[in-house]
Amino acid sequence: MAQSQPADEVANPVHIEVSDLTMAYGDFVIQRDLNFTIQRGDVFIIMGGSGCGKSTLLRHLIGLKSPAKGEVIYEGKSLWHLPPDERDDLLRRMGVLYQSGALWTSMTLAENIALPLQEYTALSREQIRELVSYKLSLVGLRGFEEYYPAEISGGMQKRAGLARAMALDPELLFFDEPSAGLDPVSARRLDDLILELNQSLGTTIVVVTHELASIFAIGNNSVFLDPEGKTMIASGDPNQLLKQSNDPKVRSFLTRGEESSETMRSGIV
Repeated sequence: MAQSQPADEVANPVHIEVSDLTMAYGDFVIQRDLNFTIQRGDVFIIMGGSGCGKSTLLRHLIGLKSPAKGEVIYEGKSLWHLPPDERDDLLRRMGVLYQSGALWTSMTLAENIALPLQEYTALSREQIRELVSYKLSLVGLRGFEEYYPAEISGGMQKRAGLARAMALDPELLFFDEPSAGLDPVSARRLDDLILELNQSLGTTIVVVTHELASIFAIGNNSVFLDPEGKTMIASGDPNQLLKQSNDPKVRSFLTRGEESSETMRSGIV
């Protein structure tokens, strides 16, 4: 029987708070009045139907798009009210993996991963080389340092992109549709890697995805965005939302093709 931990060790402090956030392009409102928190150590899922603003919300969280209204707060500090140098320092504590992996095709994997280390640290060439090999080993790509992106599979490209996102030891990792374009086996391996990083390093992870298998396998917290009402209509553990939500939109999203998705992701078909 596991021993109970003290309350101050069990409780996770708030890592990110989104307060009254409205997202818009000009006069066109994408989402309004978003309020939710991401706890330190969460694997937080941003989910919802097509066109609901999932990737736009990610852009607001990583400092690429300013709010029309409201705040994005990191550990009590408003991202958009910080002086530029403090905001830059905060953003360097984040790593982002985009859908394509966003690797430079003319560079080897080692050169890709070394870029942020060369730009933002004073490490020697030998120290950078050792760190690059270490980051690649974390994602199962040790020995692939001199390969070019075109010489490896799509799943391996995603993992190499993750190694680069991890180069500066970020406290937060953001993923934009990480399973996009991957076969079911590769997608499952990437899910397992996300969980391993979260559990072994304690990294807070935010994932934009519509893949049910990933949502239920890795997420312990979430927000559900509604494209019609243009606001969030649910938040919490996706597995609990599946069991407890009475909202028809949430239930329809979380139960769509559930059996076939699990079958495909398990590699049976």
